[in-house]
Amino acid sequence: MDEILKYFPNLTDLQIEQFQKLDFLYHDWNEKINVISRKDIDSLYTKHILHSLGIAKIMKFEPGTTVLDVGTGGGFPGIPLAILFPETRFYLIDVIAKKIKVVQGVADALELKNVKAEQKRAELVKGDFDFIVSRAVTNMPDFVSWIHDKIKKQHKHKLKNGILYLKGGDLTEELKDFPNATLYDLADVFEDEFFETKKVVHLPLKFKP
Repeated sequence: MDEILKYFPNLTDLQIEQFQKLDFLYHDWNEKINVISRKDIDSLYTKHILHSLGIAKIMKFEPGTTVLDVGTGGGFPGIPLAILFPETRFYLIDVIAKKIKVVQGVADALELKNVKAEQKRAELVKGDFDFIVSRAVTNMPDFVSWIHDKIKKQHKHKLKNGILYLKGGDLTEELKDFPNATLYDLADVFEDEFFETKKVVHLPLKFKP
C-alpha cells in the first residue's frame, strides 16, 4: 500500500481505505477462485494494482468519461482505475464467468457505484466509449478487430479517444501496422524493476458509425 501512496499522494481517505481493502479481498477471493497466480498474489500492489494505475500516469480521466475494460480477469486495470476516478464509468468484461464473479464481489465490497461487470465477449458489447483499456489479453491487431467500432466520436481529453493498453517487451513487430501508436515507458514513472519493460500503448481510433 505504501507504494500506491508514494506515487499517488493525493488520495482521499475513502480511496486509501478502498485500496487497503484490496489486499484482503483478493487474498480471500483467490482462496475460492484462483484469478491471480500464487506467486503474484503477494506482489498484488506492484504487479497488479500499481501496474493498472500506470494508465493514470498517462491519462487523467475527466468526469463522465466512459471506459471499457476488455478481458479484465480479476478486475485489472478496471478496479484500481475505478477507485482512482470515481466520476468515470467503467464497464469490465471477461468471457470467463468465475472471473466476473470475483470482479463483482470486489466492486460490491468496495461499494464502487461506477463499475459494471459482465461476462461478455468484446465483439458483442453494445455502445461506445471514450477509451478501451486492457492488460495484454491478445496482440494489438486482434484486439483492434474486436473493438474498432466502439469508440466515441467526441474527444474531451488531450489524448484522442482509443485504446490504452498495458503491455511489456519489444512491441515493434506487433505495432508495425499502427504508426500512430504512442508508447509510454512505465519505468519512467515507477522505480520498481518490474516496470523496466512495461509500457502503456495509446492507439487513437476513429469513430465508426
